[in-house]
Amino acid sequence: MGPRIGPVGEEPQMPDKDTKATMGTEDTPGSKASPEPQDLRPRVFRSIKFFVLCHSALQLAQLMISGYLKSSISTVEKRFGLSSQTSGLLAAFNEVGNTALIVFVSYFGSRVHRPRMIGYGAVLVALAGLLMTLPHFISEPYRYDHSSPEDMPQDMEASLCLPTTLAPAPIPSNGSCSSNTETKHLTVVGIMFIAQTLLGVGGVPIQPFGISYIDDFAHHSNSPLYLGILFAVTMLGPGMAYGLGSLMLRLYVDIDRMPEGGISLTSKDPRWVGAWWLGFLISAAMVALAASPYFFFPREMPKEKHELRFRRKFLAGPASPVSKGEDSSSEQSPGESLKQQEGLAQIAPDLTVLQFIKVFPRVLLRTLRHPIFLLVVLSQVCMSCMVAGMATFLPKFLERQFSVTASFANLLIGCLIIPLAMVGIVVGGVLVKRLHLGPLHSGVLCLLGALFCLLFSLPLFFIGCSTHQIAGVTSGPGSQPGQGLLPNCAEPCSCSSDGFNPVCDTRAHVEYITPCHAGCTGRVVQEALGKSQVFYTNCSCVVGDSPVSAGSCDSACSHLVLPFVVLVSLGAAMASVTHTPSFMLILRGVKKEDKTLAVGMQFMLLRVLAWMPSPVIHGTAIDTTCIHWALSCGRRAVCRYYDHDLLRNRFIGLQFFFKTGSLVCFTLVLAILRQQNKEMGSEVTASSPGLEQQLLASEPEKKSEDSRV
Repeated sequence: MGPRIGPVGEEPQMPDKDTKATMGTEDTPGSKASPEPQDLRPRVFRSIKFFVLCHSALQLAQLMISGYLKSSISTVEKRFGLSSQTSGLLAAFNEVGNTALIVFVSYFGSRVHRPRMIGYGAVLVALAGLLMTLPHFISEPYRYDHSSPEDMPQDMEASLCLPTTLAPAPIPSNGSCSSNTETKHLTVVGIMFIAQTLLGVGGVPIQPFGISYIDDFAHHSNSPLYLGILFAVTMLGPGMAYGLGSLMLRLYVDIDRMPEGGISLTSKDPRWVGAWWLGFLISAAMVALAASPYFFFPREMPKEKHELRFRRKFLAGPASPVSKGEDSSSEQSPGESLKQQEGLAQIAPDLTVLQFIKVFPRVLLRTLRHPIFLLVVLSQVCMSCMVAGMATFLPKFLERQFSVTASFANLLIGCLIIPLAMVGIVVGGVLVKRLHLGPLHSGVLCLLGALFCLLFSLPLFFIGCSTHQIAGVTSGPGSQPGQGLLPNCAEPCSCSSDGFNPVCDTRAHVEYITPCHAGCTGRVVQEALGKSQVFYTNCSCVVGDSPVSAGSCDSACSHLVLPFVVLVSLGAAMASVTHTPSFMLILRGVKKEDKTLAVGMQFMLLRVLAWMPSPVIHGTAIDTTCIHWALSCGRRAVCRYYDHDLLRNRFIGLQFFFKTGSLVCFTLVLAILRQQNKEMGSEVTASSPGLEQQLLASEPEKKSEDSRV
């Protein structure tokens, strides 16, 4: 029997329909044509090559919009006063919507109009992207200094030290925290959570249905190539998301409603908030554009009849002696394995709902009892926890630890870390293919990748420096730890408790939360090289009464950001090398009939145990290192300052913990595989004497038969 060419899960008569469609395309113009609606469509929509092109563009745009939030997570925190725990939960809600509906996709399989379902999902993704921008339009313009009244220009005299009698009336903090304000905040946060959930729901049918559609209607020799092109293009999505974030965060958040006279902030100012919403708008437009062709593709298209010419020439050399049957099976298997990567989308789609429910627990328990499967999945869970935490909070970590802008942090991730991770995946696949690695050697490759990934993370604990002195927050001139925000020298001033307009005494390398906290009573602006620099003068807390510059103090470790990112990139590459061999361990380690379910369970467990909880775990760990919170209506909002040593040790420590867990799991896998090989070797040795006796006994009979012939 040849390979099944109809869509998975169709009725037995499907191959006849497929054959009829193929024969219809081979008829002459004057022959009887099929009056089906898809024949009236333009010819390009009956080409699987055009479908591959469209699907590559769609998955690229979808991964851009789903990964864009991670590139602007710190900006969203500052804009809406969110803690890292809340922003981590927001990032995880993308997986909640995806996980909740993947089982339904697994049941329906190819019973639905797959291109149309992909189009509907893409439209939902685009609408969710537009919904993510709604908080920007329904919120008031961003006010970066809450110490100034509504009718006074921000960053002006309101932040200066004024005697109590001359100071403007303080803003009634409790009065501004009306129920309307809290309701508006909850509405904004709720909208973003709903939008993230819809992003996950809309992405459910896109990849599984697209992969199965390509594999069903492409020539069996071309299917792996098409799917390889699809995955190669798709892998560019996260990198482009960080690149888009780098561009958008250079623009001011209220670029569409700038105040008169502009703003005095620069992107290096800690109060700067970039145009985070603009990236969602661009990505949503790209998804909507890429979704439009799917409503014109037929439910079934003619099976591709010819192998690609350049592929045929490439395989005509050393591969020519292979028989046709062997070639077809070997070429089919990569396509099948890629199709199985979406796992649950291919689980027994021709079963009824009751049959599906009955068979699922039995096969589930049988698969979970397999030690290789369980350990490999646990190692992948550890790796995915590391990747999810790094992807979500690494931009913020670089901003805080090395005092770089959000735009530059995203640029480093998009240009170094993600490309090297892609190279690691490719290298792992090439090594498995070229060296023909079996389960044991695949386990060795996974162990080496996890080990080098762990080794590259060790120096990261020591690349960084402590938090500089912040008056009233850390030890510094005129203040003691735990004394309060207001230094003794600034007590005569009437300083706002929730103001944030940092200034830096560059001589002593001491930072003050506002010019008022430094006791400054004057302000001057100097123009140099077309740029204006703000200085505050007559500061009673500054030794020598020298002026202080606006903005936070520069980090003494800014030059270490490149070595740090290079080490992270090498570690990511080593971790990515384990992707293909670990996947092959799962495919070769379970029974043939359980492979599809095993891969589906693998992806389900990765979502539930890694991609959903990891951002929340990392966000909570980051929050524990905060030393000064901004308060909004009596609740903790965004963190103003972190203990850099604690932040580095806990963030990198979590990464180290997950990498160690992966290494331990791969070590156990290798030990089990070696034990299995020894047992197999002993069984062969024990059975070899019996085989020799059978061969000796058969030789006389063979000779007599030969003499008769």
